[in-house]
Amino acid sequence: MSTFLSLTVYGLADGAILALAALGFVLIYKATQVINFAQGEFLLVGAYLFYTCFVIFRLPLVVAVVAAAALAVLLGVLVERFILRPLVGENAISVIMVTIGLSSVLKSLVQLFFGTSVREQPKILPTTQVKLLGVSIQLDRLLAIVIAGIVLVGFTIFFRRSRHGIAMRAVADDQPAALTMGISVRRVFALAWALAATSALIAGVLLADLSAVDQNIAAFGLVVFPVVIMGGLDSVPGTIVGGLTIGLLKSYVSGYADAGLAEVIPYIVLTGVLMVRPYGIFGETRIERV
Repeated sequence: MSTFLSLTVYGLADGAILALAALGFVLIYKATQVINFAQGEFLLVGAYLFYTCFVIFRLPLVVAVVAAAALAVLLGVLVERFILRPLVGENAISVIMVTIGLSSVLKSLVQLFFGTSVREQPKILPTTQVKLLGVSIQLDRLLAIVIAGIVLVGFTIFFRRSRHGIAMRAVADDQPAALTMGISVRRVFALAWALAATSALIAGVLLADLSAVDQNIAAFGLVVFPVVIMGGLDSVPGTIVGGLTIGLLKSYVSGYADAGLAEVIPYIVLTGVLMVRPYGIFGETRIERV
């Protein structure tokens, strides 16, 4: 029972961070129909932006978070304005290749400025042990679940209640109709990339605090693809369910079977979901007439 509870907490923590990372992917796809293969590198850049502000420039924690978030938003807007916007109307494969190239560029820039070695960063979340149903659990894992949950709820409220969130949903549903209603589609595109970069920053910082500031953060971002395929490319609730499910599966398989198999299990799930429901469990089925 103690092992099961520990694995559950660890799996939920990883799953919540995965959901945050995948949220950015879904935001971009819903608003712009772009499949962003650089989402893992956005996590990597976000973690190193915070590291630069917090460790190198020695800013206070809150100021470092705000500064890193501002830089992440700026990065998202610049990518949309100067890389993706000129490709509007181009073939989908061309856009995908550009995002793959963008991932290589971002990773190379991080390696250029910071190298490939693991960076030391003071712990943000407390690592003390707490008792949960008689089992000792690290407090940072529980706090990561809480923080990720608050952010995900905040994003959900933003989409449902705020003016900009409603505009993003309108653009995602029907761009021509949104234009006729006076909604700036270009501004919505920029907002989607900015929010995606922000969610990636939060996920990257949490991941770096739980593990380390290194290149493996980008590899963690690769698991975003099984998450969004399982939940549905255009479903925010599906992203949350998919993230938690994949996180728990990896944790249980690693604890009860084999750590190597745990790295493969998300892609086994990805293949199974694609065979049964190509649009994902919560995705919207689209029928195209030709």
